[in-house]
Amino acid sequence: MRRLAPLCLALVLALPAAAQELKETASLAVEVAAGRLPPVAKRVPAEPFVVKLEGDLQPGKQGGELRTLIGRARDIRLMAMFGYARLVGYTPALEIQPDLLKSIDVVDERVYTMKLRKGHKWSDGAPFTSEDFRYFWEDVANNPELMPGGPPVDLLVDGVKPKVEILDEVTVRYSWPTRNPNFLARLAGAAPLYIFRPSHFLKKFHAKYANPDELKVAITAARMRGWAALHNKLDNLLEFDQPDLPTLEPWHIVTRPPAIRFVVERNPFFHRIDENGVQLPYIDRVIVNQADGKLIPPKTAAGESDLQARNISFKDFTFLKENEKRSGYATRLWKTAKGSQLALMPNLNCNDPVWRALNRNPAFRHALSMGIDREGINQSLYYGLAIEGNNTVLPGSSLFRDEYQTAWTKYDVKRANKALDDLGLNKRDASGVRLLSDGRLMEIVIETTGEDTEQSDVLELVAENWAKLGIKLLVKPSQRDVLYNRVFSGETVMSVFFGLENGLATPMASPIELAPMAQVQLQWPKWGQYYETKGTAGEPADLPAARELLGLYQNWVDAGEREQRATIWNRMLQIHADEQYTIGIVSGVHQPVVVSRSLRNVPIEGIYNFDPGSFFGMYRPDTFWFDR
Repeated sequence: MRRLAPLCLALVLALPAAAQELKETASLAVEVAAGRLPPVAKRVPAEPFVVKLEGDLQPGKQGGELRTLIGRARDIRLMAMFGYARLVGYTPALEIQPDLLKSIDVVDERVYTMKLRKGHKWSDGAPFTSEDFRYFWEDVANNPELMPGGPPVDLLVDGVKPKVEILDEVTVRYSWPTRNPNFLARLAGAAPLYIFRPSHFLKKFHAKYANPDELKVAITAARMRGWAALHNKLDNLLEFDQPDLPTLEPWHIVTRPPAIRFVVERNPFFHRIDENGVQLPYIDRVIVNQADGKLIPPKTAAGESDLQARNISFKDFTFLKENEKRSGYATRLWKTAKGSQLALMPNLNCNDPVWRALNRNPAFRHALSMGIDREGINQSLYYGLAIEGNNTVLPGSSLFRDEYQTAWTKYDVKRANKALDDLGLNKRDASGVRLLSDGRLMEIVIETTGEDTEQSDVLELVAENWAKLGIKLLVKPSQRDVLYNRVFSGETVMSVFFGLENGLATPMASPIELAPMAQVQLQWPKWGQYYETKGTAGEPADLPAARELLGLYQNWVDAGEREQRATIWNRMLQIHADEQYTIGIVSGVHQPVVVSRSLRNVPIEGIYNFDPGSFFGMYRPDTFWFDR
């Protein structure tokens, strides 16, 4: 049996709770004195998570208000990512360790026995127990009115549901007949698999438990179609937009949307304390202001944010540095972990039959890749500091090989033109633009989220490159949700998005991004949808290499041993290098992180990444504090 011990980050050490003399939070003292809140000893778990800050990190002072900026109201959910309270979470070394859980025992990646912390409470003071796990499994995941498609696909192994056992008030066991090696990573994700719910709150809106008359009033007041729609609207821990919904994060939202200024206040029942017995988070409140994404760099430079990385990019670095002294902040450069800063995504499931055939042809994708001057893009936009190459794992990964990064990436206009001619695309109009087989101009419309100018800057240079191939590139910006829907429906020919999320993968990390297993994989959305829906929607993967990737993924699940899994990873990476399903441009682009000069415990160097990492999350913002 393998046991994951309590969390031991470079900055964290689990200590006996009995050794701690708890100190009352100053900002809550009035509430405690008035009897509206219990004292801190009754708010934290009997066995709290005890944080020991080491090296340059120091125990801090409670209090203060942190300001940050977001580009759209929905980005308030970043607070659920920054807070990063998870059953298990990543350390800065990208190891998974318990957090909300006291411990977890793992047997053969099949049996996961989870121990909760006794006395742990939700943000409203209600107990967090195994009942919250039972409620999710029995009353939510397996309720056809709430989840018509059944439990989340992440909980199925070869279509088989887990066996869920509630062993006692603090012990829950999930088990499968065969391995589920992705389970811990999904629990630790930036957008995690929540296998619990605040049952005491949601039962008031569940037909099985609620008073029928009261439930009817609630449905009418919320203008919902029925109880299930109301329950699903309220049951959204990640969105972080429901002030009434209890949370386990270090802060809870108090502003009810719609709004452009959100106030997020400390969770009085948060489960972590520092080695001096001070309950975390140190910071009392977070003020999240919404602004046009294009205005966030100048607003940050004007000193309107205490901690900012969202909506600023490497091109803003010089401008931000110039304003440091005036506005009282420091600009740090963190590494990124994406396989490519941006990657072109030819839609292999495009509805247009001519473009569909071209996108599915490796020779066409090779020509497009060889027609991109990555060195020129690197020099023009990234000061030559980025890594030129494919969308693949980074040099920091043990799986990295030069050939994965360099295949089909040498800028060779002559060779790319010949490849296109050999595909029968040898007719052009008077201006030199190639003609498709049906006589249309070869105009590739690349659709973007339109969230920042980096995509348009890169695509402008790619357009200049492809013009030498007789290809006209057009850019179509839209909102992210609109882009997704167009890609999913097959309306797009090509899109641009981030590359592999985890470019620092190890053999034991899931290679799920490399196989057509999710609709959000923009290069083959209908294949991914087919897998996710168990064949009820989408299209089955019908290209040999794509089918091989699916088989290799299953082999990885079955393998278990590190060396076997490394071999499988390498084969999958080689297929991607050969096939160019996505066309990477550059990687290793640094992320500017603006930090107020009075804000402490924010690492000088770090990795800014969605998953793994949860942006700032794995560096525990609950330990950040102001020294004023």
